[in-house]
Amino acid sequence: MGLQLDKSCRVRSVSRAGRCLWAILLAVMGWAMLLTGCAVGPDYVPVEPDAPDAWRSELAGGLNAEQADPETLAHWWTVLDDPVLTSLEERAVQGNFDLKDAMARVREARAMRGVSRASLFPWLQAGGAASRQRSSENVGLPNGGETSELYSAGFDALWELDIFGGVRRSIEAAQANLDATRENLHDVLVSLSAEVALNYLDVRTFQARLAVVEANIKTQDQTYQLNLSRYRAGLIDELAAKQALYNLEHSRSLIPSLRIGLTAAMNRLAVLLGQRPGALHEELGPVRPIPSAPLKVAVGIPAETLRRRPDIRRAERLIAVRTAEIGVATAELYPKFHLPGTIGLESLSAEDLLEWASHTWSIGGVVSWNIFQGGAIREQIKVQTAFQEQALIQYESALLSALEEEENALTAYAKEQRRQEFLGRATDAARQVTVLAQDRYQAGLVDFSNVLDAQRSLLAFEDELAQSQGAVAANLVRIYKALGGGWKPLEQSEAVD
Repeated sequence: MGLQLDKSCRVRSVSRAGRCLWAILLAVMGWAMLLTGCAVGPDYVPVEPDAPDAWRSELAGGLNAEQADPETLAHWWTVLDDPVLTSLEERAVQGNFDLKDAMARVREARAMRGVSRASLFPWLQAGGAASRQRSSENVGLPNGGETSELYSAGFDALWELDIFGGVRRSIEAAQANLDATRENLHDVLVSLSAEVALNYLDVRTFQARLAVVEANIKTQDQTYQLNLSRYRAGLIDELAAKQALYNLEHSRSLIPSLRIGLTAAMNRLAVLLGQRPGALHEELGPVRPIPSAPLKVAVGIPAETLRRRPDIRRAERLIAVRTAEIGVATAELYPKFHLPGTIGLESLSAEDLLEWASHTWSIGGVVSWNIFQGGAIREQIKVQTAFQEQALIQYESALLSALEEEENALTAYAKEQRRQEFLGRATDAARQVTVLAQDRYQAGLVDFSNVLDAQRSLLAFEDELAQSQGAVAANLVRIYKALGGGWKPLEQSEAVD
């Protein structure tokens, strides 16, 4: 009966000690919860782009300061009303490798945020062991030469109390980095949609220029054949025939360089779609006109476009990353508190391992503090502060580059339309001059040099006009790229993971 009483007392004593330890643990946890609102280091304050109230460039050629429709910006290529271009844009989103790489980086950043979040929670590890050993008979121990066994199983736990917010700052940095990676994905979309459109316009422009050269070659060949027959008949001297020939051959020499450019544009498009060079030759072979720009283009105001541009948004998020990392570095100045614990089973016999008497447990607290490291921690804080300053500088630089790109695109679009208008008039006049020169030459009123000059001028003007038509459409593409078009912002509910 006495033995039973002693065992009961020991059990009650262990129970009281356990309750005491749990009370201490709960008190420390409560203290930690009260301090969770305190995180060392600077709190990030979002920056707003410093943008002018209006565009410095004159809004001409159909440009206006009305707010751009978000859906139109997201799928701006539809304003060119070209089904082939629309199809290419849709397939590029599915097949482009740069875009796939950017998507993989978003998944990486999301996983890294999960790794940072995991540090807020206790770590639990399970383990077990079984061993059998024999002691030496020649060491003078009482149990020398005997064989013993030991079996154990249990769980080890460790929890860092984030008293000074180092873990929370690391989560802030990981979240801001995820946001920046998303904006990088959006920036790739903006660049990709513009590159697809620009190369497609190159294809149509080269085709238009080839058509111009081939039509002029046909006319020049007719002129040469006429001069050759007249020369053979003795009606004109050899000079006019040779002049017609070198004019014809010069025009023919333009064909190979134009076909080189056409092939390169087609191959580039194929690669942008994630296909092998040459894959789109058959599809893009049939000639289509250069897409025309719409009569009106809404460009909004500078502040709106800067807030939308993914490169500016990414630069802002990187400032947030660097700010949070200052807090991570600052937290190293303060002590770290850990709560380790173990619960398990130990026995010298496998049969007794699962009995209540085999259970063991321990709980405690650990404090560690980097008291002296030669100033390394404070220097690391300075490093992170310098990184933050660099991020701010890069943000301001990105703002200026964006404004420069936007202003240049607006000016180029409006001015190229004026140039196209002038070239159209010049081309019409050149056609009339060519007809007049040929009629007067055949009537014997002028020499062949007038025909020669007229044909050269007509080819040059028609080629420049085709290039200008392509440039107007290309400058519209650059406007939409500068406005940050080509991607659609997520709704708030969709943006939260």
